[in-house]
Amino acid sequence: MLNPIRTVNRQVWRDGRLSDGPRQIPEETALALTYNGGTYAVMMGTPQNLRDFAVGFSLSEGIVGSPDDVTSLDIVELDDGIELRMWLASSQAERINERRRQIAGPTGCGICGIDSIAKGRSFSPREIMAAMAGIAPLQPINIETRAVHAAAFWTPACGIVALREDVGRHNALDKLAGALAQQRIAVGDGMVLLTSRVSVEMVQKAAAMGAALMIAVSAPTALAVRMADAAGITLAAIARSDGFEIFTHPERVAAIAFSSEVGTGSREENASKQETNTREVAHVA
Repeated sequence: MLNPIRTVNRQVWRDGRLSDGPRQIPEETALALTYNGGTYAVMMGTPQNLRDFAVGFSLSEGIVGSPDDVTSLDIVELDDGIELRMWLASSQAERINERRRQIAGPTGCGICGIDSIAKGRSFSPREIMAAMAGIAPLQPINIETRAVHAAAFWTPACGIVALREDVGRHNALDKLAGALAQQRIAVGDGMVLLTSRVSVEMVQKAAAMGAALMIAVSAPTALAVRMADAAGITLAAIARSDGFEIFTHPERVAAIAFSSEVGTGSREENASKQETNTREVAHVA
């Protein structure tokens, strides 16, 4: 198997001086996902935790409903990449050619076709910041290369229970989804942590996992915010050592006094109050 880290020589111009020496960089290779003998997709990614990636991708794409639907999974090294060769149960074969993107009705997430996430437990600002601070020491590839993303899962009882790295942020989240699914860990009981920005695809994947709370280092897109709101996901981003910003469903963050202001009145009034309050409490200490 390819090493996920490669050493190269490079020259450095800094402080008016030229120097040279080795530098650690992340490896990237083509990953072909095949089902029942046919290629479904080819992604570029980090050659590590590939079983988790294959299972997580299959789940988030709606190809399977459970890790048990993958009857066999072989990781095959080829000259120009790696094939993740999967065979599905006959009952799942028809799902290869369609994604679960149907409209789920007024309680659903719309484009992602997933029911709104139940409210679940709440988390304190201190827990959120402690969880994010715990990511960096657990990223061995990024410690050496400073060039990969991570997706992690944190629970109040155990802290970070799983973390996956990849040059692709979507791949990192798929790997995390696969790891959690195979371990039968209930995602609604904790927080999904991201070192990347939040696009709509990341929210869709988190919704497919059943995540109630997403925390990210970088900002979300506007569509990602709308999607998280529709899916019932609490989305917090721009997480730093001094705080974070809450974009949707702040009721899951304890000590944010929105419940008395947002919770009565019409849906339109609540949405307006929530938007105003989120701006006012942009940086939560």
